[in-house]
Amino acid sequence: MTTPISDDKTKRKKNRQSWLTRCYQILLRQPHNTQQLIQLLRDAKQRALLNTQALKMIEGVLQISDRQVRDIMVPRAKMVLISDHASLAELLPLVIASGHSRFPVISHPNKEVIGLLLAKDLLKYSPIEEKNTFNVNDILRHAVFIPESKRLDSLLEEFQHKHYHMAIVVDEYGAVSGLVTIEDVLEEIVGEIEDEYDANEEDFVQKQNPQQFIVKALMPIEAFNSYFDSTFTTKQFDTIGGFIANRFGYLPKRGARIHLSPFHFKILRADTRQIRLLQVTLNKQQATS
Repeated sequence: MTTPISDDKTKRKKNRQSWLTRCYQILLRQPHNTQQLIQLLRDAKQRALLNTQALKMIEGVLQISDRQVRDIMVPRAKMVLISDHASLAELLPLVIASGHSRFPVISHPNKEVIGLLLAKDLLKYSPIEEKNTFNVNDILRHAVFIPESKRLDSLLEEFQHKHYHMAIVVDEYGAVSGLVTIEDVLEEIVGEIEDEYDANEEDFVQKQNPQQFIVKALMPIEAFNSYFDSTFTTKQFDTIGGFIANRFGYLPKRGARIHLSPFHFKILRADTRQIRLLQVTLNKQQATS
């Protein structure tokens, strides 16, 4: 059966229009979803229109709208809690050892969070003079409670407009399930926020003196062995942080120490997922020049 000429022309016209539409879309590169937009931005980075850090931040901003508080919160089991009956002598060692600036305060005996304690509020108290008169409730700050399902972009806006830095996270039944800070949310955008102990981004090791070094926990064990002339095994772990955590047998907190001859390791920074930063001290006879 012969196809009518008019039908053939119509078919060719439709094919030509479809092809032109595809070309038009390719030229305009109009993204239809977040993933397409991210791919477009990555292409722009390949053409040197964006640098790596700018791309990372933009991706972080786009992705936090799809993430919820439960994805990044510090779980209750990892929270450093303070009792409203705690004395100043009991508080100070806990505050110093944790290195945190804000602490949820729980009531006795029902263990409910009733407010926040700011470490700076303790500076005006003397452990000797205030021994019998100190009361946590006198300096208690208001605690903000948010649901686990709250979106991170919405939380960041709330942090900004309402001027608070920590929120207590509750589950669907109103029970405390964790906490989240403004730093937790910002790190989802800009990456890990480093402090004065951190080595340069390009380096894993920062030498403080011939005996003491600051080491990023992500340093490959092979690189660590090469730098310090050590012989730690690489069979089970790739990084020195993973190796050290395994030797502890649990995820250590900031300030924890362990001796693995000839090194003394101190945890300078760690979160709920991994060790971040280590202080490595050598015996004098092993000190590098």
